[in-house]
This record gives sequence, C-alpha cells and structure tokens, in this order.
Amino acid sequence: MHPHRHTPARRQRWKRLAAAALLCAAAPALAALQPGTKAPAFSAPASLGGKVFDFSLADALRQGPVVLYFYPAAFTSGCTVEAHEFAEASDQFKALGASLIGVSHDDIGTLKRFSVSECRSKFAVAADPDQSIAHAYRATLWFWPGHADRTSFVIAPDGKVIYEYSALSPDAHVRNTLEALRRWRAAQQR
Repeated sequence: MHPHRHTPARRQRWKRLAAAALLCAAAPALAALQPGTKAPAFSAPASLGGKVFDFSLADALRQGPVVLYFYPAAFTSGCTVEAHEFAEASDQFKALGASLIGVSHDDIGTLKRFSVSECRSKFAVAADPDQSIAHAYRATLWFWPGHADRTSFVIAPDGKVIYEYSALSPDAHVRNTLEALRRWRAAQQR
C-alpha cells in the first residue's frame, strides 16, 4: 500500500476533523448577543465623511433604532464590500428611521479615510482599538485575535437587541438588517 494513500479510516478521520473545525468556526456566531438582550451602552471616537466626533449609542437610540455592525478590519476585501453595500443602502435605513454605525479595531486615523473612501461619507465608523465594545457584544473572532467577527445587530430605541446576524461573508448583512428593521417598524405601526 502506498504510504500517502487515503484509506477509508483516514478519510473518515479527516471528515470528523473537518466537521469539528466547522463547528468551532460557527461557535463565535452562536455566542453573540441574542435578540431580547439589553445592548451594552458605549461611546467611541468615530468618523463620518472624514470628520471625527464622539459616537454615543444612547444618543443615537434617542433618534430611533440603530444598526450596529462589527467588521474585522478596514480596507480588507470583505469589509470593503460590506461598507459599499451599507453605503448604497443608507437611504433605505434612513427611511426606516435607523442610524448606522460600523465598528472595528482600527484606529481613528484609518477610519477617517475608510469613512470617506469605502463608507462614501454615508454613515459613521467607530474605533474600538482595545475591542472593549466587540467583547461587550461577544462579537470577536477567536481565530484572529484582536479582530471583530462580522456581526450585525439591530437595536430598538428601548436599547434591546431585536436582531443579530453573524457570518464572515458580507453578502447578507445589509439585506437581513433591512428586513429586520421593516418587520420591527411594521410591528410598531400595529
């Protein structure tokens, strides 16, 4: 028998290892704050259109619901795609009365540039260099220390999480948070 040949037992072992790896990769997504949970209050330096200001979740919630999304790092491919998609949908979020804030570990200098080039000056991004906000929301990547998971939350004005979605692919975050806001808005109008 060839020493590198994959026997049925070896293939089974690889399948079990692959399944375990998938479960581990999914574990952080299951750990994020769930709907019904009170959203941790936070303030952080943020940038909108290259202008720095102090973002306060409490202040934003006084204006209406907040879509808070965590992303691993500014100017990476998936985070750039996600920022573009949120920017393109920013008018839809505004029409639903929601404000939008992205959060990453990046410093405010990096986010000043990111807010203009990738967020297209449509919404703010906040700096969380010590990941205290990401930890409070349980939105960190265990396999990439120092980086947030790609997790989106919709927070009602009363401060409760009404929707949470975690997926490293940026594809469904905008669509899902818009749909969650529409469902919440419809329930409020009844």
